[in-house]
Amino acid sequence: MIVDMGSRKITQEPSGKGPRFLKVGECLYRETSSRTYYGLVKRMGKQIRKSLKTKDRKLAERRLKQLRAEIEKLNPKKEDRNITFKELAERWIQTIQPHLKEASAVRRKASITQLNAFFENTLVRNITRRDCENWAIKRSPNVSSSSFNNERETLIAVFQYGKREGLILENPAVIVKRRKLITKNIVIPTNEEFETLRKTLRQLGPRYSDATDLVEILAYSGMRLGEATEITWNDIDFKRNSFLVTGGEKGTKNYEIRRVPLFPAFSESLKRIKKGKNGIAKDLRVTSTSTAKKAIEKACRFAKLPHFTHHCLRHYFVSTAIEQNIDFKTIAAWIGHKDGGLLVAQTYGHLRNAHSNEMAKRMTF
Repeated sequence: MIVDMGSRKITQEPSGKGPRFLKVGECLYRETSSRTYYGLVKRMGKQIRKSLKTKDRKLAERRLKQLRAEIEKLNPKKEDRNITFKELAERWIQTIQPHLKEASAVRRKASITQLNAFFENTLVRNITRRDCENWAIKRSPNVSSSSFNNERETLIAVFQYGKREGLILENPAVIVKRRKLITKNIVIPTNEEFETLRKTLRQLGPRYSDATDLVEILAYSGMRLGEATEITWNDIDFKRNSFLVTGGEKGTKNYEIRRVPLFPAFSESLKRIKKGKNGIAKDLRVTSTSTAKKAIEKACRFAKLPHFTHHCLRHYFVSTAIEQNIDFKTIAAWIGHKDGGLLVAQTYGHLRNAHSNEMAKRMTF
């Protein structure tokens, strides 16, 4: 309802219990109890009311001007005014898919499928912060932290795309907080366990020779699985004592090629593999298999070892480097991290502490 007060007007919620707004200028209102200023602007037949988050009149006027400029950008095409979340999400994924790796695209599409279960046919312009909070409340208890965070990031990205396209004024999903990730226990083979694994794989027979080669490549180079399976003989430079990590057609995780020193154990392993093959084309992959998962599982059961994975061998490479007192920045460059060693330090720092403690025992006087 509106109460006349001369040239001023006080608007009140219909129930009479809501906040009261005193009009103090064109499109400018002040909430009477908190004295906070609000902007009230009409656009395409819809009233948009937004707090200017200040009690200062001059600042409120400047923020109102900015608000009106932002609202002027809201200019969706006629067919887009009633676009649903599902339609917007589909349009967004089409714009980013060419720039994503296959696994990333699959993950984003899976997140959209889960989000559609909640927002699917809701008009984008009608989705509020409260709706996003309700999604988080209902969804969070049913999924892991990583899955929830992936869906949250996707939700924010979809609305951000809608904002950029002039469909909505603000992103309602930014209010949803990211969940903390539970630190996973890293399984790192000891030197003795790795030797047992390698010897057990050899004993399993010629059928597992390619898998054994892949295990050695992973452990002695520090490469990711997708990088190790794509390396060719053309990438190996025995003269310069180095090798290139390209990731093949799919590229590395950060799409950058890196040159890495040819470590002694890796060099010996490559020479053995090369010797066992009759004639090698330079563009031929060093290993002909794309996985050693089943072979590793069988060898671990046979030798009663912990459950090791491909990535455990990358951990083994890094832990070995740390035990040799190689600095984190150098290790990070070898394994393709772009943070200068920060992640290596956070993930494996305890190994250096343990190694330091062992070295301290030698300090006798």
